[in-house]
Amino acid sequence: MIAAGIDLGGTKIEAQVFASDWTLVARNRWPTPKDYPNLVTAMAEAIRWCETHGQAPIGISAAGLINPKTGLALTSNLSATGKPFPADIAIAAKRKIAWINDCRALTLSEATLGAARGADPAVGLILGTGVAGGVVTGGKLLPSPAQTGGEFGHFPLAATPIVAHSLPILTCGCGRQGCVETYLSAPGLARIAAHLTGTDQSPEAIVADRPHNPDFAKAWDIWLDLATEFLITLCLTIDPEVIVLGGGLSRAPGLTHDLANRLTQATLKGFPISSIRLAEGGDASGARGAALHALNEASHA
Repeated sequence: MIAAGIDLGGTKIEAQVFASDWTLVARNRWPTPKDYPNLVTAMAEAIRWCETHGQAPIGISAAGLINPKTGLALTSNLSATGKPFPADIAIAAKRKIAWINDCRALTLSEATLGAARGADPAVGLILGTGVAGGVVTGGKLLPSPAQTGGEFGHFPLAATPIVAHSLPILTCGCGRQGCVETYLSAPGLARIAAHLTGTDQSPEAIVADRPHNPDFAKAWDIWLDLATEFLITLCLTIDPEVIVLGGGLSRAPGLTHDLANRLTQATLKGFPISSIRLAEGGDASGARGAALHALNEASHA
């Protein structure tokens, strides 16, 4: 094998082993333990399973952040916040590991082997329970000394569409107010619909029923306005050749077409826009991106 990656989620741990041409050699899954000691043990077991296929770099992809000063984790879906999670896994597994945020892993995977292959720069953008992504240039993730580069969901929302649609400013889970994530995440779409209708609906129902429900169609239209303003910020800051979308909302029918049309109308007149594409890797992106990251780290060791 050339490398292995382990994608750690709130409900499952998935390990994938890759050959030199990046075809998948083997994969395995385990449930994610709810308590920290068993979580560390389970990750060490997943690493040992990878080692049965050969000796090669191993990377771990997970939601959340690792503070580069303290080594402590900050995560909302794992029992690891405030713990030296990567260090504890390395001790339990008795080997070095490479750690990468799951959104950055998807970005690296898609820029290297997926929908943004060959694009420079490329941006990955996850539109799911939260909003985050990453930037790849020259085939590598953009350096991020604080490890927060790509936390796009905590950009401030643009004022113009907020005022135009009479939307309230919401407090984000990060403690700040008016973050992009409060409205552009899947729960954010539900908040827009609730603001219009006074009732709670699932994001899936809103997306599915919008052709037949005027309120849901309006909620989606507002969401597209906000998303377009957010993409303008990304484009004027990074100017990516390709923006790759992942996460649950990325599967909404017609999304890339709708965003491209709106971005064309909203950007500087006459200038080209970034190509907006859907991620190709699916469930493989997190583990594959972790494996790529591990191989990159090993080559610079």
